[in-house]
Amino acid sequence: MCGFMAFKSKKLSKLEEQSFHKITYRGPDDSRIEEVAQGVFLAFHRLAIMDLSTDGMQPFKNSQGDALVCNGEIYNHQQIRDTLLSSEPLHSKSDCEVILPLYKKFGIEKLCKNLDGEFAFVIWDQKEKSFLAARDQIGIRPLFYGKRLDDHSMAFASEVKALQDYCFDIKPFPPGHYFDGEQFISFDSTHKVEQDFSIDQKTALQGIKQLLEQAVIKRLDSDAPVGFLLSGGLDSSLVCSIAAKNSSKRIKTFAVGIKEDPIDAKYAKQVADYIGSEHTEYLFSKSDLLETLDHLIYRLESFDITTIRASLGMDLICRYIKETTDIKVLMTGECSDEMFGYKYTDFAPSPEEFQKEASKRMEELYIYDVLRADRCISSNSLEARVPFSDKAFVKFVMSIPAKLKMNTTGHGKYLLRAAFEAGDYLPHDILYRQKAAFSDAVGHSSVDYLKTLSELTISDEEFSTASELYPHCTPSSKEAFLYRRIFEKHYPGKSYLIKAIWLPNQEWDNCKVTDPSARALPNYGKSGL
Repeated sequence: MCGFMAFKSKKLSKLEEQSFHKITYRGPDDSRIEEVAQGVFLAFHRLAIMDLSTDGMQPFKNSQGDALVCNGEIYNHQQIRDTLLSSEPLHSKSDCEVILPLYKKFGIEKLCKNLDGEFAFVIWDQKEKSFLAARDQIGIRPLFYGKRLDDHSMAFASEVKALQDYCFDIKPFPPGHYFDGEQFISFDSTHKVEQDFSIDQKTALQGIKQLLEQAVIKRLDSDAPVGFLLSGGLDSSLVCSIAAKNSSKRIKTFAVGIKEDPIDAKYAKQVADYIGSEHTEYLFSKSDLLETLDHLIYRLESFDITTIRASLGMDLICRYIKETTDIKVLMTGECSDEMFGYKYTDFAPSPEEFQKEASKRMEELYIYDVLRADRCISSNSLEARVPFSDKAFVKFVMSIPAKLKMNTTGHGKYLLRAAFEAGDYLPHDILYRQKAAFSDAVGHSSVDYLKTLSELTISDEEFSTASELYPHCTPSSKEAFLYRRIFEKHYPGKSYLIKAIWLPNQEWDNCKVTDPSARALPNYGKSGL
């Protein structure tokens, strides 16, 4: 990942510099604050992934005085160079360098629609004397904006913490939108894709296999070393298997679990052995959870229960990878459940409701799982790549009739499993295993310990004030109260950044639970065993 800020200021202040340094972990390879025009500052922390030379350092500028900062990976940058920008002078091999000349040639909307990748960027247009900005369709790369306290001018940053000391009305930049200097305009909405009822099961399976393979393969392109998070569940196992088949050398996989009862670690080892990866297993202790919780919530910028639970193991394995290897890019398995279904979507009352729920979850991904993956990985100075978020793959899966995606076989995500039955990708037992919920997969005692910690930390008297203290997203448990209290310490009055606590659809039968873990559902069964 990288991190940036973009703002106007009469003179660069210590407060602005301090705000910038709060996100140094996103890009520790090089840092720069540059006044690209009078009173206009672009600040950039670089994590060097493509073109490791200094030529890839940002801001990128042109002779007209325009400038760009971007946190992104543009997977079709070479195609853009060879076709749309074949006559343009480019000075690096950085994938992001194509953005500014593409904007100058076609404008902001056509620029965004031509990019295939994960991106958040801000452009300073010298002629218009204005900032323009955009964010990818899923919101894989983070972007926030706010109004300066002194002159109410717009400022942008990769994380809230880089804005909160000198801005108000801070909000997440909406995914799939660009800002044209005056308003936010949608350029693509993957969650609103219409169902194509001409797609039958055979076509669905062929499309899923072909497009997921393409999504993984294009994300293997990196000048920095790539590693893979492997939980042993379906999604990450498929990503790792596809990568192993398409890599010239053994891939490196990493699994995490709690020492007491790691659930998925043994399955991750089975997958690693099957695909022939160089595998590392990292087990953490209960004390590790306690030591990291406060700072983790600060980095996450969230108080959502399942986000925090799932982040603890992910953050610890990312820290281990950062400290013990030269890897700078991590491939992950996020974004699959939202399209193919969770355990609770087994209870969807109709295909129409299933599709509606999938659309809602895709639209909100940037608040929950995507946010978790970004902060856990980027705060350990690594980059996340998410094949299941690939634009072409998402649009195809969302267009598959929901009737085909519903669980009618006893195996959730049946289409995804069946698409990879042939070709020796995974052992059959792994391909059709009932996976544990991610927050539980590192070991049930991890979540149980957090609940116990909350009971010991939050008194009954304190918990009784929950609705008075926190009218928005009022904590319904002491665990939720503990997370919220820590969040408010770091981000007072900013709970609006999280619209709701993630829970299964409360309107469906068997889904009216108060705990977000799939363990609370009646169909959990042998999941996570």
